[in-house]
Amino acid sequence: MDDETPGRANGQQGDTLPETDAATAATPSEHPTRDRVVAAAFEAERRTGRAEETEEELRRGVAIRIARMVGGFLLIGIGIALLPLPGPGWLTIVIGLSLLPFAWAERTILLIRQKVPGIPDEGRIPPRTWVIMGLLTATFVAASILLGDVIGRWLSDTWSAIWS
Repeated sequence: MDDETPGRANGQQGDTLPETDAATAATPSEHPTRDRVVAAAFEAERRTGRAEETEEELRRGVAIRIARMVGGFLLIGIGIALLPLPGPGWLTIVIGLSLLPFAWAERTILLIRQKVPGIPDEGRIPPRTWVIMGLLTATFVAASILLGDVIGRWLSDTWSAIWS
């Protein structure tokens, strides 16, 4: 590597290391596999996205990338569970896919959006559709807040009449 890191000149092995690295390099690592994975993650983070200047920025970038992946896969799992259950399953899956930093996730989002009726082939949702969805959502939320007790009593009475 030709980039300079703190404590090293041009990344050569014979150069002096910072005190923490020197202590680690002098003693054999207890977790050589973990150290290789961490080094590979740091190298991948250096080669993607913006250039991190400090090790702290590098660690933060890796942590954010890992958090996005965990959150994305978690939302995809919840979305799959919501498909047969009442809830916004496909929306949750699409949000989970949008968190993932993978090209296949973007292609999958495009494929899902192409399958939804009323969306053009390129997968872009027209602004008019966003407005309609927002107004419908706001209307149903307001109705459930204002009329929740009335609807609940009606459902309870109807349920009791069916089973008595």
